[in-house]
Amino acid sequence: MLSSSDHKTIKNSVLFKSIPDEMAGDIIRVSAAHAYGRGETVFLQGDTANHMYVVLDGWIKLTRITPAGDEVVVTVYSAGQSFAEAAALRNGFFPVSAGAVSDCRLLKVPSAGVLKAIRTEPELGIAILASTFHHLHELVLQIEDMKALSGLQRLAAFLMGLAPVEEGSCTFSLPYDKVLIAGRLGMKPESLSRAFSRLKEYGVTVSRNKIAISRVEVLHDFVAQEKTADWQISANQRA
Repeated sequence: MLSSSDHKTIKNSVLFKSIPDEMAGDIIRVSAAHAYGRGETVFLQGDTANHMYVVLDGWIKLTRITPAGDEVVVTVYSAGQSFAEAAALRNGFFPVSAGAVSDCRLLKVPSAGVLKAIRTEPELGIAILASTFHHLHELVLQIEDMKALSGLQRLAAFLMGLAPVEEGSCTFSLPYDKVLIAGRLGMKPESLSRAFSRLKEYGVTVSRNKIAISRVEVLHDFVAQEKTADWQISANQRA
């Protein structure tokens, strides 16, 4: 049973927010909410992709197994974010695995119904394209950060994204464990620990999973200045 809060979360997701209300309601009625416990698998890499998903609450990680057998964290999603649209609409296979980082609830949207609706409702097709483009843009930004920022800078940018304010002081809890954070940022756990220690000089203190930032704008300036410096060096090298 979906609550009014669930409906608001779904409607504000990238997948649904540009779909007319009546059409969105039709899709939601043939969809279902499912609860997953922390550590539970939603689907595995290589499984048949016949659903797309919207996170109602909690956290979901997408991972991929490399040919060497290593697990790589592709991204982590939270409430209001959707995933697996492209794979589901191709009637193909999931290129990643999805697992619950915390207790969570997902809206499972059957791809068959969406494909049928797209044939008569062009707005839905446009909404799906917008959603897949959004995911592509996110991945491009992640690659950019991997190339342009050091591990310390990536951690600072990650904390800025979690901070509830854009300037001034704040405190908040990390949404998931530090091993997963390290994987998401392309770092080893020991490197992440050193990075947290080094961020003390920028006003960041850590106590278990609690983060305190004295001035968020200091982190912003640190990341922005380093990006600018890297881009200038790259431009000079190309010249």
